[in-house]
Amino acid sequence: MSTPHKPDSPSSAGDDRNLVTIDENYLAPTFEDRLRIFWEKNSRAIVVGCVLVVLVILGKGAYEITVAQRERAVAADFAAASSAEGDDALNFFVASHGDHVLGGLAQLALADRAYSAGNYTGARGSYEKAAGILKKNPFGQRARLGAAISALQAGATAEGETALNEIVSDLALDKLVRSEAAYHLASRAAEAGNHAEAIRFIEQSTVIDPEGHWADRASMLRSTLPVPEAADASAAGTAPAAAEDGNVTEEAPTVRFN
Repeated sequence: MSTPHKPDSPSSAGDDRNLVTIDENYLAPTFEDRLRIFWEKNSRAIVVGCVLVVLVILGKGAYEITVAQRERAVAADFAAASSAEGDDALNFFVASHGDHVLGGLAQLALADRAYSAGNYTGARGSYEKAAGILKKNPFGQRARLGAAISALQAGATAEGETALNEIVSDLALDKLVRSEAAYHLASRAAEAGNHAEAIRFIEQSTVIDPEGHWADRASMLRSTLPVPEAADASAAGTAPAAAEDGNVTEEAPTVRFN
């Protein structure tokens, strides 16, 4: 008697009744499952983002290298122009790098040379250009002061004194620069015989920078000026004295020096 043929069990061909699709709807995905799902959805954007970051880093590095090379070249040109005879090299450098800080220093060097040569009008123009480039850094402040003094030397008295007064009043400037400006104003007032004005600026110079070089010079200048008459009379006790006959006599004023 033959044995009836039994059909193959469905499981022999592969049982997929227990297969579960792992996606964001799966209730309990593992960390690895979540990572795989995230990568499948965002891999393209992640790769593109990484490429962009690398390109930005490489571009920034290339730019910084280019800037550094250019700065070294400008510095070398400035050194060569500064050591060259005459003003042609500096003038050429200024024309080529007028907006660069070294262009401002080159303009300042031209101003110093013009001042030393007695060309105060030319010096004033160069100092003003240098101050415009260098702004309020120490060299720019020196250029601003140089422009004011050059104006005085060139005969533009009102403009020069106004510029010096502005420097004295500008609290953003270095105290050494402000003290020097006050000293120059005091010196000019003393030369003009305006002792009260000279003393006022001397006091400003010494108050602004008490330990500075220009305060010392201001004190030396003060020692050459007479004490104002009212203060002198009060200090010396020279009040009018009544004579026995009723006439009033006045002692001669005593000039005192500090």
